Amino acid sequence: MKLWDNIGLAYQTVKGNKLRSGITIAIIAFGIMALIGIITAISAVNAKMMKSFSSMGANGFTIIYKDRNRFGNDDDERSEKTVDSKKAKKSNLDKIITLQEAEKFKENYHFPAVVSLALDGTGSREIHFQNKKTNPNVSFSGIDENYLEVNGFSIAAGRNLNKMDVSSGRDVCVLGNDVAAKLFGENTKDKCVGKTISIGSKPYLVVGLLEAKGSGGFGSKDNLAMTSYNNLRRSNSASSPSFSIGILCNTVNDIPPAIGEAKAVFRGVRRLTPTDDDNFTVNKSDKMAQTVIGMMGSLQGAAAAIGVITLIGAAIGLMNIMLVAVSERTKEVGLVKAIGGKSSNIKQQFLFESTFISIMGAIFGIILGIIVGNIVSISLGVGFVVPWGWIVFGIFICTLVGLAAGAYPARKASKLNPIDALRYE
Repeated sequence: MKLWDNIGLAYQTVKGNKLRSGITIAIIAFGIMALIGIITAISAVNAKMMKSFSSMGANGFTIIYKDRNRFGNDDDERSEKTVDSKKAKKSNLDKIITLQEAEKFKENYHFPAVVSLALDGTGSREIHFQNKKTNPNVSFSGIDENYLEVNGFSIAAGRNLNKMDVSSGRDVCVLGNDVAAKLFGENTKDKCVGKTISIGSKPYLVVGLLEAKGSGGFGSKDNLAMTSYNNLRRSNSASSPSFSIGILCNTVNDIPPAIGEAKAVFRGVRRLTPTDDDNFTVNKSDKMAQTVIGMMGSLQGAAAAIGVITLIGAAIGLMNIMLVAVSERTKEVGLVKAIGGKSSNIKQQFLFESTFISIMGAIFGIILGIIVGNIVSISLGVGFVVPWGWIVFGIFICTLVGLAAGAYPARKASKLNPIDALRYE
């Protein structure tokens, strides 16, 4: 018998025993459905969480002046160190980040990430428009054209600051949602673009309105106004001459290599020798994201365990069915051997049958799993998710299950004596 004859015969046998094959296929399908469904749902949740973390700056970090460090360094051990005054003087650890250094870093940093520069304004401001004014608690800062993207802000109306605004330092600004609502009303705040407001005693043209971002751990993120850092410098409104440098990576996993390259580039900009300590601080905000990623990995492991346990049960059931098939078809095996069929042909036929059943279960399970998982994905607004790696893994595992479950019955069938098999009742 040729190989294709064995495959065709195995398929016909599976097709002829619909109930028995269907039950086994269903068991395998539910196992794979649980695996693929949970993995797809986890991928969707992960994508949603990463999108949320991105808006919170979790896939970014900031380089700041060391004495301005309020939230801890990138290295917990280093943050506990203290530097005596002599060493601080010798290493120049109190050196601010100048405009030239910040711009040179931005020019020389070639990691696939977005770099922004920012300068904090002095205290809180009161902003006026005609006869209306805000409370004197509006945050005012100087930024560049990349700041909004790096810090997760979106434009609701108008435009972002552009490179010309930044280089010229002209009197333009973007407003936060709360400020616009206070000055222009809840229903008219989108009409603030093109209006001239007063920040302190200086007039500014509003070129953009920011989408509402809500409150964070340090107050409202909508009660702010931003102009270019050159405008802030020109008007002597900066709270400190030191710049902060924000870097936004594509994913949270890019942060470690991005920080490594950023340190190397900035050390060169600061002209530090290999023996000098860093005279700047790298602040990260990805700890929560890393924790969630770890939890997602645990859930994926649990899903894989559920799928494997189900497949083990299916393999036992499949082996039992194949042993029953050997008993039922003993005469058929004897007849094949009597007309010249080889033991290898008998073995192949039974192995093909068990593998067919297992792979069909995998296919149905994958389809159901993708459907179930994408119900979660679509409800989260992530879009259609297909975990290709796990699909390939599921088919591979099911193929092994089919081969393993059919190995002993196939061997048993191939060892049958043709005379005894023909006499079997």
